[in-house]
Amino acid sequence: MDYSLCMLVLLTTLSSVSPGQFPTPQIIKDWVDQIQKDLITLTDKASGLQDLIQIYQKHKTHFRVESNNARKLVATAAGNIEKLLANRSEALKRLATEAEKFQKESQQSSMLRVNNEANELQNYNAKDGINRTLLEAEKKKEKEKRNRFIPDDFEIDPDFKRLVSYNTTAVHIPTDIYEGSTIILNELNWTEELEDIFRQNKEDDPSLLWQVFGSATGLARYYPASPWNDKRSSPDKIDLYDVRRRPWYIQGAASPKDMLILVDASGSVSGLTLKLIKTSVSWMLETLSDDDFVNVVSFNKTARPAACFQNLVQANVRNKRILKEAVQRLKAEGITNYTSGFELAFEQLAQTNVSRANCNKIIMLFTDGGEERAEEIFQKYNPKQEVRIFTFSVGQHSYDKGPIQWMACNNKGYYYEIPSIGAIRLNTQEYLDVLGRPMVKADSMPKRDRKAKQVQWTNVYLDALELGLVITGTLPVFNKTNTSAKKSQNQLILGVMAIDVSLEDIKRLTPRFTFGPNGYYFAIDPNGYVLLHPNLQPLTAKFDEPVTLDFLDAELENDIKVEIRNKMIDGETGNYTIFTLVKSQDERYIDQGQRTYTFAPVKGTDYSLALVLPNYSMHYIRATIGDTITQAKFSESLLADKFDEYGYTFIAPRMYCKDLKPPDKETNNTEYLMDFNNYIDTKTPNNPMCNVELINRLLLDAGITSDLIKIWKQNELQHGVIARFVATDGGITRVFPKSAGLDWKEEAETYESSFYKRSLDNDVYIFTPTRCNESDNDVLVSRAVNLEIGNITLKPAVVGVKLDIYVWMESFINITYRMNCKDEICGCKKGDPYIDCVVLDDGGFLVMSNQEDYVTQIGCFFGVIDPDLMRTLVNSSLFTAKSTYDYQSLCEPKRESKAAAGLRSIYVPTIADILNMGWWATAAAWSIVQQLLVSITFPNFLDAAEMDDQVSDAMSKEVCITEQTQYFFENDESSFGGSFECANSTRQYLAEKVPNTNLVFIISDRQQGNSQSCGLGQLVQEEQPSDGPDPCEMALRPRYRKGPSVCFDKTEHEEDPDCGGVSGLSPSLWLMVVIQVVLLWVVTDSRRYAIAS
Repeated sequence: MDYSLCMLVLLTTLSSVSPGQFPTPQIIKDWVDQIQKDLITLTDKASGLQDLIQIYQKHKTHFRVESNNARKLVATAAGNIEKLLANRSEALKRLATEAEKFQKESQQSSMLRVNNEANELQNYNAKDGINRTLLEAEKKKEKEKRNRFIPDDFEIDPDFKRLVSYNTTAVHIPTDIYEGSTIILNELNWTEELEDIFRQNKEDDPSLLWQVFGSATGLARYYPASPWNDKRSSPDKIDLYDVRRRPWYIQGAASPKDMLILVDASGSVSGLTLKLIKTSVSWMLETLSDDDFVNVVSFNKTARPAACFQNLVQANVRNKRILKEAVQRLKAEGITNYTSGFELAFEQLAQTNVSRANCNKIIMLFTDGGEERAEEIFQKYNPKQEVRIFTFSVGQHSYDKGPIQWMACNNKGYYYEIPSIGAIRLNTQEYLDVLGRPMVKADSMPKRDRKAKQVQWTNVYLDALELGLVITGTLPVFNKTNTSAKKSQNQLILGVMAIDVSLEDIKRLTPRFTFGPNGYYFAIDPNGYVLLHPNLQPLTAKFDEPVTLDFLDAELENDIKVEIRNKMIDGETGNYTIFTLVKSQDERYIDQGQRTYTFAPVKGTDYSLALVLPNYSMHYIRATIGDTITQAKFSESLLADKFDEYGYTFIAPRMYCKDLKPPDKETNNTEYLMDFNNYIDTKTPNNPMCNVELINRLLLDAGITSDLIKIWKQNELQHGVIARFVATDGGITRVFPKSAGLDWKEEAETYESSFYKRSLDNDVYIFTPTRCNESDNDVLVSRAVNLEIGNITLKPAVVGVKLDIYVWMESFINITYRMNCKDEICGCKKGDPYIDCVVLDDGGFLVMSNQEDYVTQIGCFFGVIDPDLMRTLVNSSLFTAKSTYDYQSLCEPKRESKAAAGLRSIYVPTIADILNMGWWATAAAWSIVQQLLVSITFPNFLDAAEMDDQVSDAMSKEVCITEQTQYFFENDESSFGGSFECANSTRQYLAEKVPNTNLVFIISDRQQGNSQSCGLGQLVQEEQPSDGPDPCEMALRPRYRKGPSVCFDKTEHEEDPDCGGVSGLSPSLWLMVVIQVVLLWVVTDSRRYAIAS
């Protein structure tokens, strides 16, 4: 028994709300065949598809077909990137060498200079902006600003797209660092000499961008000078930027880390101390980069992981967020047992069967102090001090700090005190100085087989000075001075030297306009994160962390892509041809296509570059119209006053000439077209500043499409056709007639046009409805041009039409109408109360219906219109659902109810604290004082410092994860049918795919009453906020990564006895008096700021 007969028997035996017998499957097929015939005939005739193929053949003398040799292209592009980064590396090495020399030379006389010449030490503090009048007024009031100036030669620079001065450098000093301290004045002194080296580098290589020295003191000096404008700052927010917390500094200052954070959760740390510990751990986590691994263990009588992670996990954004949230849930109870905590900590650091950094091993202990030294544990697990122990005495208490200081000093670590919130930022990042010791030591050895001075390149992140997405080369700068007569060299790192490379510069080395819209380059780093990929498009203007988008998250993952990623990380060369799922440009659809992945390493770096090509992009058209006469002839049709004759014309906004900038999103494309015409008219397309190949391809396509328009003009528009259009790889889009072009909403850049890219991947007619709830009543129908040249198939263009919804609806109903029907359904009558007839596209979006109330929902997802039927279509495998995560989305910030916030405690040091020199020994002393001073004017500052996440709350939206489900045709079956029950009624349906299109016709019993009668809710296709995949499960199966090839973690022969707890900082008597007055004022007059508003 064949399918049609089976379906007929089934459907006639089922109860239904319909007034007659369902059409047979054969009748449905006949309807669908007629629908297909009418649509394709209409589209072919109106669009001139065959005419355009003949026009291309006629113009064969104006172009030739060339091949894309993927291996050669990858090798060339990788070589160009290697050369670019090598040039930057040489500039970095020159800077680092000179910096070490300047510091060493200035060390002997620096104190004398600072004391005797302080009044002459001039610098541009970037936070002063550009208002010189305001600065002069402030200098009269504030003594600390007397040595500042503002350059008078600021100009907008086209490379930086902001005000810069090439005649000086700019300085940025963190808010919680006292600018008048001897250390900072000394840094300002010797780093000023870097200005000439910065300038010389720029003269040698004019393409250089930001050159930065980030000091271990927090000072940053960068060139060229430019005003600082942290978008996170506002009248009640403080600039919290600290160069030492930037991803490039963290990576350059020390080798990767395996960090175990050990948190005392015993009863003694309750209250303010526990709050300080939680905030300290959050700040500590932010000192880690994606090369590091971390876990948090809490302990009282027993020890346990704070979160779900049973071992160290990669310190990426999501894992750190999980750890932060887990720490915030900790409660103080029970007794203190250091032994249990350290045992679990050492056991986790000793694990070898898990992914980890395999370099510096460190334990960070946060506690309030205690009597126990846990000596036996250290003798058992750390006899050679291979694991560094850093201890933090948190809060104000009377406990003996000697034991935890001993832990640090006897295990190559450092002891810190965090008496209040103001000390957190400073003391949770200074451990990097200690971790830098092995690197400094290795560099000082006369016979070393490993060079400590190695340029490292970061993963991609958003530049703080608005350069956009960048990667940064880093090189540590060492202290070359002697510490005493007995020592050969200091073991301190001075800071990190950095030079940025914009991703736009790398993109220029990886041109894509011969690959077609679906071909592209991408590059990944050793973590598998992309630094170059068309889907790397962060929407936010402010990233406080690196853009960590994994290659497998940038694309739709499969097993072969996992293998490709692994081989690229390992620096291998390879080539794979695979069938893969591809998400559309507008992220509404999923297509299946063949792609060839060709990859090779970028020598001299840890990056790997790949080229992805569809099979139809293995060849391309190269225009051969170098003579100006032909160029002028073809360009004539691009004139704006020729739109009536040649249709409304758009050109892709590409970099055709270096001195003809592509338009921004606010610029009308016609204005850009006119600028382009004026340019080539005055300077000719063969100008040395121009990409002649790109322009000639545009002009060739202009000439070819103008010939098609001439044919269109000879034939009147068919009934129901609103417009005809043609778009090309070369960047031409023409819409005819001109009036239709005024309403054209598709992308002018065909490489970013969703319908264009989908048409290339599908050898069918692609129907694209307008987006849901848009006022346009039309559907776009497009088809790629298959051009045969010899034995080569090219797809150089896409043609199509716009159909009027209401005219098509009338034709649609007429096709299905049956006369003389008795006990049968007579077709898809308009507004039929019993029968729904719909046409959906391959994404499940409504394209056509016999119901007028549905027509207003054209372009909406059918799972919202009729969720019961849509769910049945998915269950029957007509549609396949694919859920994906977007890690670059923006969501409204989550805000907790302030009513439930309760009181906020702010610790104020006592008079005893101020008088106690031991209290001043902490490096955070000035930080506390200054933040208290600032709080008088900016009462919300402490809240900002307390929780870093609140900084992003000042923005309208914040980065988040969203989940989206796309639907697509996965199998080749064309006929579907059956029934489903809802609310004690049975609905029948038949579905038939429309051949040679991306459509499916469905007839069903009309849903009655509630559109969600099955009670399962709507099927939502749009992006929804999500927590993403379970990080606890992902931690059990971490993705492959590869750490740096060189590690500096040896702790032996360290000569620096300093392990914390002592300081030579001595405040003056007058400052102590002022502090007391300020503290009393804060306590008595500003208590209201301690209450949540």
